[in-house]
Amino acid sequence: MRNHSVVSEFILLGLSADPQIQALLFVLFLVIYLLTLMGNLMLLLVIRADSHLHTPMYFFLGQLSFLDLCHSSVTVPKLLENLLSEKKTISVKGCLAQVFFVFATGGTESCLLTVMAYDRYVAISSPLLYGQMINRQLCMGLVWGSWSLAFLDALINILVALNLDFCEAQNIHHFSCELPSLYPLSCSDVSASFTALLCSSLLHFFGNFLLIFFSYVRILSTILRISSTAGRSKAFSTCSSHLTAVIFFYGSGLLRYLMPNSGSTQELIFSLQYSVVTPMLNPLIYSLKNKEVKAAVRRILRKCV
Repeated sequence: MRNHSVVSEFILLGLSADPQIQALLFVLFLVIYLLTLMGNLMLLLVIRADSHLHTPMYFFLGQLSFLDLCHSSVTVPKLLENLLSEKKTISVKGCLAQVFFVFATGGTESCLLTVMAYDRYVAISSPLLYGQMINRQLCMGLVWGSWSLAFLDALINILVALNLDFCEAQNIHHFSCELPSLYPLSCSDVSASFTALLCSSLLHFFGNFLLIFFSYVRILSTILRISSTAGRSKAFSTCSSHLTAVIFFYGSGLLRYLMPNSGSTQELIFSLQYSVVTPMLNPLIYSLKNKEVKAAVRRILRKCV
């Protein structure tokens, strides 16, 4: 028998202890979550309803919208509940489940952004062979591979984390459960879990980031070889939305996990950026900066009228 008391639940200290600020934050994040649901569901509907968007690029974009719905729904409902509740607790099992799904959905999005970068590279460098190279079967394989790799990565990390013991310390200086936030609360050796997290971060997230980086190096070199200004502008516009989404996701996500776990304001802001704000912004990025999506929306509205 181990000589310590076992903790059955954690306390998520959240963003503020002031009831008035919590009420304002509840309204703010409720609006953001509703906009996330509406924006991503609308983008999914437009892609499915308009035959002009039945291409690999928009197939991947539909998958990204579905992922943003999942990723946001893992953390935001519990965040909203805690902003209204005096007892801001989450069970240890519930916390580990949240860690798993944050890891799985975030990891899948990382893989999918890499797949989308490869799709844009093929579209720009080999436009005549694009339809043959990026066919339906390959698209399905790449998407299923992204989901499988991310869930396997999340499963490995959570199985190692299940061996952690938690005693006495219950306060998590965060609005959600993330693996780095649990290490200070553990009274057992965290080295195995930390090593698994470090390896998966290097191989999975940094690996995908490098693949995206090299894809854009090749895309840029291809664009610079295009003689006409109009041709270069058109080529760059096809990947500008994706590049913006990559900057938002990786910029905040990498900064969050590279920072020491301290519960600082900057740490919370970066977590909010990639888990709450980015899923809301992606539909706006892909609709406002994409002429084909805007044209599809107009066609659907004309049919409805």
